Amino acid sequence: QVQVVESGGGLGQAGGSLRLSCVASGVTRCMYDMGWFRQSPGKERELVGHIVRGGSAVYTDSVKGRFTISKDNAKNTVSLQMNSLKSEDTAVYYCVGDLGSHFGVTVAAAFHFWGQGTQVTVSS
Repeated sequence: QVQVVESGGGLGQAGGSLRLSCVASGVTRCMYDMGWFRQSPGKERELVGHIVRGGSAVYTDSVKGRFTISKDNAKNTVSLQMNSLKSEDTAVYYCVGDLGSHFGVTVAAAFHFWGQGTQVTVSS
């Protein structure tokens, strides 16, 4: 049984930093595509960023230059380093993964494996 588990999160200060970590277990090969979604109350689920094996991370415009996604293919882990936090970063963050290529399709339904989510709250 494949499981995706996030850790980290919590309360952060505006302008400060938080780091989220995620591990996918129960897989016998590399998770090809891993990344992060987030969702705030009353807003649509949003792809924060993702990274494929052998590639570079791709981010949504609102977090470029502030967030960094790192992936360890051997361990099937991925992290989200969040710097220069803003109030609008407050959301539930979900770690996601998939064993195959989406050929550029990155909607939520394209990812087969999801974590339970972790709350990130940024205070001003």
